[in-house]
Amino acid sequence: MNTLTGTITAIQSHDNLSLVKVLSNDASFTSIVLDTPAITDYLTIGNTIRLLFKETEVIIAKNFDIAISVQNRIPCSIHSIVTGVLLSQVNLSFGNVMISSIITTNAVKQLGLQENDTVLALIKTNEVSLSPHD
Repeated sequence: MNTLTGTITAIQSHDNLSLVKVLSNDASFTSIVLDTPAITDYLTIGNTIRLLFKETEVIIAKNFDIAISVQNRIPCSIHSIVTGVLLSQVNLSFGNVMISSIITTNAVKQLGLQENDTVLALIKTNEVSLSPHD
């Protein structure tokens, strides 16, 4: 599980949903949560929270000029690749933070991924969970 620390910068709520923007290591993340500031006290602009997302939910793109609905687009550098028979773990760095992506080994080969390549990590808004920072 990828775990980052960030600060809530904006909240947009409607009914029982909130679209929460979080700044983590100069990267902006968006998460949709089934709570609102009225019923959950950690949802406050300026609060420090944790962002959590699975390695299998991190998509890697080499083309930065891509028209796609994914809101979380984090420019990264490939730190290392652990190649397996079917799946590979691609370890990415942005700023001084590391996140991991698990993609098929076939995708690693098709994209020609190598250490030090600059890529875009894509994470769907509904795949980023938030939790209070203790």
